Amino acid sequence: MNRLAARVSSLTPSVTLAVAAKAKALKMKGVDVCSLSTGEPDFDTPLVIKQAAKAALDRGETKYGPVSGQPLLRELIAQKHARDNGLAYAAEHVLVTNGGKQALYNLTMALINPGDEVLIPAPYWLSYPEMVSLAGGVSVFLPTTEATDFKITADQLEQAITSRTRLLVLNSPSNPTGMIYTRAELAALAEVLVRRDLLVVSDEIYEKLIYDDVRHYSIGSLGDEIFARTILCSGFSKAYAMTGWRLGYLAGPLDIIKAASAIQSHSTSNVAAYSQAGAIAALQDPTVPGEVERMVKVFAERRLVMYEGLLKIPGIRCARAQGAFYLFADIQASGLDSGTFCERLLDEVQVAAVPGLAFGSDTHIRLSYATDTLTITRGLERLEQFMKSCLTVRT
Repeated sequence: MNRLAARVSSLTPSVTLAVAAKAKALKMKGVDVCSLSTGEPDFDTPLVIKQAAKAALDRGETKYGPVSGQPLLRELIAQKHARDNGLAYAAEHVLVTNGGKQALYNLTMALINPGDEVLIPAPYWLSYPEMVSLAGGVSVFLPTTEATDFKITADQLEQAITSRTRLLVLNSPSNPTGMIYTRAELAALAEVLVRRDLLVVSDEIYEKLIYDDVRHYSIGSLGDEIFARTILCSGFSKAYAMTGWRLGYLAGPLDIIKAASAIQSHSTSNVAAYSQAGAIAALQDPTVPGEVERMVKVFAERRLVMYEGLLKIPGIRCARAQGAFYLFADIQASGLDSGTFCERLLDEVQVAAVPGLAFGSDTHIRLSYATDTLTITRGLERLEQFMKSCLTVRT
């Protein structure tokens, strides 16, 4: 007898975490691995944030707290989005969660009924369709390519909508492509969403990691009607180097936030109080924006090192990312699928990358430049060596 629920059988374990774990295991054995796989800043959390958490512990903030988050933190998140993104949220429209993943999971469980369709542009962050499956929904993928800068169009969105469509998932800046929607592109999508009365979840976790003087826009800021249909998801992991703190949040219509909070009340309840104290410092302390700018400047430099290095490798094609800390490289010329490519890349030249199949494209690999420049440079040298061997075999 199968003791597991049917919903579990369709799940695929996180490939990004699996690759990172294998790379770490090899390093522990003394293998010289160049890891370009992880979606985690290699910087330490800014000191003032850590000090705030320590102070909270010293004050005895180790008890249960409000399920939806500390009132001050919810207010600061609302103020941040009014100031930076033009989104008129009140504190009660914010739910603080145990990481961005829980924010999205709570939302999916609150909105999706069995059989509901969720539109997901591809390439996509690998957990989106898994969450939809857990809720009994159906993921409908909207394919994109380098030719469209990995972005969907309003016409493409219109054609994908059916009577069962419930939600569009929008991720800008994108993981894994690093692409960012312009204001005009978002306005065109918003027109379709409003006219067809659909909801959109806007995953903006990478909004502060932007390069080339590109500007980030929140789709919910483009008018009252689209604002009423938008649920924003974000968190502190990427911009503030706080991945292990597990701090994310949702902001959106009150009925949806209340429903997502009710789900959280029966799963994890509140986020750790001292973690929230750190988040409060991240949003309040005047020195933190400078720390974020410093990290972004370094990421920008690394991005160019990786991008320009990839362009020099025979058989590799790559779009120039505008945000986040990933490049999505086309490896079709190798003649290998992305899983085989990454497995052999790690085994033969000790470079860890993530197969593009996990993100919806088996002709690409995801490379992260959230690591030091030396690792990037050495990794690219090994990638070139491996790619040349693949091309030699093919000829």
